[in-house]
Amino acid sequence: MSPSSDPVSPLEQTLHAARALVLADLVSGKVAEADIVSMVEESVAQRRWWVEQWPDGAAYVAGLVAQDVQDALLERYGRWPLCPVCGDGDPHALDVEPELGPDPQWVCHKAGVRVAALGSLGAPSGGGFGDAPGGAVSP
Repeated sequence: MSPSSDPVSPLEQTLHAARALVLADLVSGKVAEADIVSMVEESVAQRRWWVEQWPDGAAYVAGLVAQDVQDALLERYGRWPLCPVCGDGDPHALDVEPELGPDPQWVCHKAGVRVAALGSLGAPSGGGFGDAPGGAVSP
């Protein structure tokens, strides 16, 4: 059998799906620049090791990758994804729920609502970074 006809392992399918979901949300917010995509790739590589150690955690990988990218973006650029629900007050980021569980969702704790499933952000004003100088929202 040639390498190109080998089936993709369940682990790789899980990692590819996680990558695709997070990239879809980054693209919807127009923040999928090369250095940010590199953050996704770094998280996927780290989570590959994690799920190899704990195979039962495969269902949690997508949410963990989203949280990893969210944390990395906060350190370098600002909060992401910004909440599209709350129009007044300080801009704030959505959170991934459950923090460690299957079927991750983007939620706004301030309004107490589910905004979208991971990979399904689409509000034009909800995906980008804040509008403070340099495109970042102060922590």
